[in-house]
Amino acid sequence: MVVCVLFSRFALVAALEGRRELMGEPVALAPEAGRRQVVGEVSPAAEAFGVVPGMRVGEALARCPELRLVPPDPDGVRALWRRALERLDRIGAAVESDREGEAFFESDGLRGVHGGIEGVLAAARRAVGRGARIGCAPGRFSAYAAALRARPRRGAGAVTIPAGALRTFLAPLPVGLLRSRAGLEELPPVLEQLGIGTLGRLAALPRSAVAERFGHPGLLAQDLASGVDTPLEPRRPPEPVIERLELPEAASGQQLERALELLVARVLSRPERRGRTLRSLALAARFVEGGTWRTRVTLRQASCDGGRLRTVLGPKLGELPAPAESIAIEVEAWGPPAHDQATLVEDRSPAAVRRARIADAVGQVRQAAGSDAALRVLEVDPESRIPERRAVLAPYPVEDERRRRR
Repeated sequence: MVVCVLFSRFALVAALEGRRELMGEPVALAPEAGRRQVVGEVSPAAEAFGVVPGMRVGEALARCPELRLVPPDPDGVRALWRRALERLDRIGAAVESDREGEAFFESDGLRGVHGGIEGVLAAARRAVGRGARIGCAPGRFSAYAAALRARPRRGAGAVTIPAGALRTFLAPLPVGLLRSRAGLEELPPVLEQLGIGTLGRLAALPRSAVAERFGHPGLLAQDLASGVDTPLEPRRPPEPVIERLELPEAASGQQLERALELLVARVLSRPERRGRTLRSLALAARFVEGGTWRTRVTLRQASCDGGRLRTVLGPKLGELPAPAESIAIEVEAWGPPAHDQATLVEDRSPAAVRRARIADAVGQVRQAAGSDAALRVLEVDPESRIPERRAVLAPYPVEDERRRRR
């Protein structure tokens, strides 16, 4: 059995930390800086006026003139969710979580520790608090649907769906629930246009017809509607490495560059690094007027070179939409150990420089457009009378060029 822990409006609750009383008023998350001008999660009072997430700000204010826009706090959302996952880890749960406010874990291995499935659900409730919805079912998707039926404030507790009643439980539910699964966001509107409004009707369709019309996403959706789901993939416990620096008032330009240089040096000197390279970093900032900003940077090649890290993160500082009172760097993913040995004598001839530049350009193109984005023409039979046999397309040997440079 899979347990789902679900928090409604998690991003909005995190942004209202210390001001929970505002949830009874029409409030919504303001658009993130530099993104589309649409509102984020909204309170129940705002929904009563017809305001929904993803609505343009002008339309939302026209429908609800009393609507209050709250600055988003992505940094606070991540920190608050990390603490919730750590509390679930303490009860022995191997948690899978792809988005904030939503977590899944298998309960079978915890029944002996907590005294059956009811004990597991009670331990999860104590770990995350009374504001979470908890559902239990044989699969991830069905557990999510069960959690949506839970009403924690009414004292209903967790909703448990046994395997024998699973298809009966899923059949009347709308196909819009499929949006919760990555890769199926565009499928429900198409199904509704075809008159397939419930999961039961989707499960009853011939499998060959679903495969012909929708391909693999359709087959996955039909499996979910039938109660068949994929196994969980628990996350690895993170190794949080965060460095934050308070900034002087109205810091900009060279001051931000010096602050970034200091943060990079601190991250590289942390003992948790243990000689490893860095694969993915997050640059975050807290604004003077409230709210936070966060952006993620994934390196094309894992590195622990301070100059390269500053080169990658430096342009992101120019995207700050408002004056910041502090900035921080967080390591989100580690790379392999730094064991590359530099060449003793570097070839600086024009031909070597040209090969190195081509290799770097091809590597960047492949990272952006795929492994087959950069090809070269390779002669096979130049004397052939058939043009198609004279040459073929072959991958450009970037790895050979890199070895030659070393």
